[in-house]
Amino acid sequence: MQWRETGVTMSPAEPQNARGRRTRAALLRAISEIVESQGFGALTMNAVADKAGVSRRAVYLHFRSRAELIPALHFYVVEELGLTESIARVWEHDTPEAVLDEWAAHLVRVNLRAIGVDRAVRYTRHTDPDVEAYRRGVAERQRRYCRMVIERVEDAGRLAPQWTVEDAVDMLWSLISTDMLEALADECGWETVKLAQRLGLLLRRTFLAD
Repeated sequence: MQWRETGVTMSPAEPQNARGRRTRAALLRAISEIVESQGFGALTMNAVADKAGVSRRAVYLHFRSRAELIPALHFYVVEELGLTESIARVWEHDTPEAVLDEWAAHLVRVNLRAIGVDRAVRYTRHTDPDVEAYRRGVAERQRRYCRMVIERVEDAGRLAPQWTVEDAVDMLWSLISTDMLEALADECGWETVKLAQRLGLLLRRTFLAD
């Protein structure tokens, strides 16, 4: 399968015919459903073929090996959750307050819906090199976004004096926690609007100078 570089990750090139596009969509959906319901241990070429209702040969026409299923999963999650569009909304704002609020809203919009995949990654990363490589790639992208957020605050002269840019990036990145979001949403019963507002308040009070 051919892959092309995007601003988010490596993504599979779109098949040229309608049948190929339908098969690709079925395979990506099958990969995501297997990982969310059974974990990465169940992710095999045979399992994907069975779940998608296609032949093994059809799977191999799109993916040469299991290792290629992992970045395909990320592409599917990015596509399904609208990550690119969601993160773009952060950069549309001019003030540090608005940037941090939109970053909080972005985390709630995307991360709450990606909990199943994230949980599977955390459970498997130490025993599966392919999954660990995938996790590292995602973490690197997340840190780049965090740096862009903090640099927006710093460029506006609003980063609180107790923070260096590097420390602030580290802290902002650490707050990308699906455990925290899941606990507040599921165990505490917070609605998404409240969760985004309170997280935005936390970020503003933490990183902005008075």
